[in-house]
Amino acid sequence: MRIDEDACYRALETRDRRFDGRFFTGVRSTGIYCRPICPARTPKRERCVFFPSAAAAQEAGYRPCLRCRPEASPGTPAWLGTSALVSRALRLIAEGALDDADAPALAARLGVGERHLRRLFLRHVGASPLAVAQTRRLLFAKKLLDETALSMTEVALSSGFSSVRRFNDAIRAAYERSPRELRKAVSKRGGGGEGGGGNGGGGEGGAPDIALRLPFRPPLDWGALAGFLGARAIPGVESADPGAYRRTVRVAGGHGVVEVRQAPGEPYLLARLRLPGTEGLIHCAERLRRLFDLGADPDAIAAHLGADPRLAPRVLAMPGVRVPGAWDGFELAVRAILGQQVSVRAATQLAGRLVERHGEPLAVRGGLPEGAEGLRFVFPAPEALAAADLTGLGLPRARAATIAALAARVASGEVALDASRGLEETVRALCAVPGVGAWTAHYIAMRALREPDAFPATDLGLRRALGGVSGADLAAMAEAWRPWRAYAAVLLWTADAQGARPAEREVSNGSLAG
Repeated sequence: MRIDEDACYRALETRDRRFDGRFFTGVRSTGIYCRPICPARTPKRERCVFFPSAAAAQEAGYRPCLRCRPEASPGTPAWLGTSALVSRALRLIAEGALDDADAPALAARLGVGERHLRRLFLRHVGASPLAVAQTRRLLFAKKLLDETALSMTEVALSSGFSSVRRFNDAIRAAYERSPRELRKAVSKRGGGGEGGGGNGGGGEGGAPDIALRLPFRPPLDWGALAGFLGARAIPGVESADPGAYRRTVRVAGGHGVVEVRQAPGEPYLLARLRLPGTEGLIHCAERLRRLFDLGADPDAIAAHLGADPRLAPRVLAMPGVRVPGAWDGFELAVRAILGQQVSVRAATQLAGRLVERHGEPLAVRGGLPEGAEGLRFVFPAPEALAAADLTGLGLPRARAATIAALAARVASGEVALDASRGLEETVRALCAVPGVGAWTAHYIAMRALREPDAFPATDLGLRRALGGVSGADLAAMAEAWRPWRAYAAVLLWTADAQGARPAEREVSNGSLAG
């Protein structure tokens, strides 16, 4: 990946937050790499070398800075400046694809050879897939040392290390200090997170809450995100209001509850998790990042979409637009099918009935945290719905058959609701399920699979927001919005919802009901 080193140095000199996470600076004289916002004195230009990722800096032999904390960076948007294949691979790695598998297995999931995948990573990311995965584990472990009171064993397992010894070796190699020395340094300077972890927040029997900061690039429209998720919250599984989003989860062989709040004036959200164990915590953090689209680069998206005069006023009116994601791809896919041709309210009621009848009763170690009293179920797994009798829910028979067919194909692996396939292939696979059309497939790709260029061009709400254009005309217009057509869709849906009469807001080919 080519880097404009002069632009990077100017950003470093001015500590420009817009570039935070988009590159890292290695300082030759110290052997340390930093974020562009590092408070340390700016090194001379000839002492700087710039990297497109933390993994590239690590692989070049540089150590993470203890002052600016690269682990607290909002992260590089997965698709920014990379090939589509590398973008998908990065999303799979973030989901843990290399935690229990090797690089050849990752390449096979993506349908390419290992050598080709490695070449693409070195060109676009500056590091191998294994180096990216190792750096991800390392920086998350450092984050837990700084922000929680988890034991060293818990930090190691929570970060995806296979053993405490490997964790200790990795930390020493990267920081030239032991994990305990790093934690002591944080205590001396008064660091730590919002309540930390193991803070006694759980009920009887342990299960303390774990608090984490989830960084993002400002701005972020929390009200829009909370409103979107709240309107579509599945009764008994989710709840959302302007103060917080809460939901049940299945993780580490048990059930848990997560809560996310805004941190006013800060470039991060606050997450509090009550889980059956700490193993898998790194995956929970990544799922929450996807749910709130925290990897987005709002400046780049706004600059691109704002160049179109049809979108420019909406871009100005909605700074920091995000595409609301999903905790679980299968859950979102079922929710999208339930929302076909019905109102948001009706789809929510159907989802509540489905969970009431087929969901797993929630069992949280230590009891429910404050504010989560209405959460009672965990969404059913694909295997459960594939064999379930969905009659009696008030669903049309054909739609019930569609849910059962999707569940069976997801359970068998025929349909993969992850980043292993490209957008077009994913849409084809979903459309092969009887009852799933292009709108539903693109909606699932947008929210569940984090495809930034997914776009349901037949959507009535999108067409109405642009004056009632045809689907063909809308598709032609949207070509100029690539590779961020999903963000354009959110802008237009919001405009349509704000401008439509109450009756019109309810049904628009599923656009506001998914």
